[in-house]
Amino acid sequence: MDWSDIWVLYRHELRSAFRDRTIVMNGILVPVFMYPIMLWVMFTGIVFVMGQMERESSRLVILDPPSAHSALIDTLEAQTNLEIREDVVNADSSMVLLRAGELDALVEFLPPAAEASDLDDNFQVLIRYDRAVGRSNQASNRVESAVAAYRSEWLTQQASALGIAEIDREQFRIVEDNVSTDEQIGTLLMGFMIPMFLVLMIALGCLMPAIDSTAGERERSTWETLMTVSASRLSVVTAKYFYVATLGILAGVLNVLAMFASIGAIIGPLIMDLGESANAIQFSLPLLALPVMIVAAIALALFFAAAMMILAAFARTFKDGQAMVGPVMMLAMAPIFLGQQTDQTLTPVVAAIPVANAAMMIRDAINGVFLWPLIAETLAVLLAMVTVCLLIARALLKTEDFLLGSFDGSFWRFAKERVLGRKQVDGNMADTGVRGN
Repeated sequence: MDWSDIWVLYRHELRSAFRDRTIVMNGILVPVFMYPIMLWVMFTGIVFVMGQMERESSRLVILDPPSAHSALIDTLEAQTNLEIREDVVNADSSMVLLRAGELDALVEFLPPAAEASDLDDNFQVLIRYDRAVGRSNQASNRVESAVAAYRSEWLTQQASALGIAEIDREQFRIVEDNVSTDEQIGTLLMGFMIPMFLVLMIALGCLMPAIDSTAGERERSTWETLMTVSASRLSVVTAKYFYVATLGILAGVLNVLAMFASIGAIIGPLIMDLGESANAIQFSLPLLALPVMIVAAIALALFFAAAMMILAAFARTFKDGQAMVGPVMMLAMAPIFLGQQTDQTLTPVVAAIPVANAAMMIRDAINGVFLWPLIAETLAVLLAMVTVCLLIARALLKTEDFLLGSFDGSFWRFAKERVLGRKQVDGNMADTGVRGN
């Protein structure tokens, strides 16, 4: 293996990549523009849909309204988002309409329970609705909110009439005090989003170059020509490997920079319930987090590049290569399943799980938690996976039918035939008596 040959081939692959519209789009433009914009559009769409639902009227039927609480009925009728139907007068017909979707909720006023009957004009409300239907569920929430507000005011009036002081009526109260700072809220949001998108974008950044440099070469019939250059096979494959890993790292870094620059606009709709403090949320990273994230990105890119190139190398066309690297892309989605565990830190078990360990390590670094022994374990696991992939690639380079593209099968079939010594003949597996080295 000649490093000068590798450098020449590596630069050639990079120049060719930047001339390829598909690779530039998926490796550079998508990380910088598409995902931040897509998230902003998605969250804006959610807010728009919620606004549309708020303006949608809820169709109600009210049965047996108490005359002593006509103010409550007036309050319900005065709400513009409630439509009270008066053409239905019994519960049976109302339930038929509710099940048919022509009614959103049935409100029944019932006598109070036995232990609450001492208070004159006391009542309870039964709201029937269809929880599986969003509009019906919203109608229940609207009626419940209006009844609760009216009941609280009515009980206050009754207590005052009976001479019960407010301090005697209020047995206990709940007081909330949020001790988190604006920086901690910003760190929480970054720890939720950055690891997930960093891993996904590194995988997507490696995807197209890995397929193009293997299956794409075969589809264009340039692989055989490339094998005739003066550089060794190992130098050619090594240059391609470094080129794929470089684009994976570039895609991940660009995505993090774009996400960090636009995170306020992206998550704005999600933090509206924070009120005025939402405008004061600050996003900052500990200094040590940057080198940890860079090292994690490099290790992930090396692993994804090796795994994708091995699988895509068995494909004859670019389309087949996309299907073959599917398992690696599924592995890249592991951080999504850890997305809600924002209060968890890296553990010895998680550190042994490829990809998931890097995502958790990045999240810890964003939160200012640096568990160095577990970080070392994470990097050791990822580098071990890279080593295994490189050993497999080295074994593949010794096989002429694979290298020349005459082998017609997948990686798993290749492993069965060369490692297990079993060859498929007429749909059955037969022992060939040949073992791989």
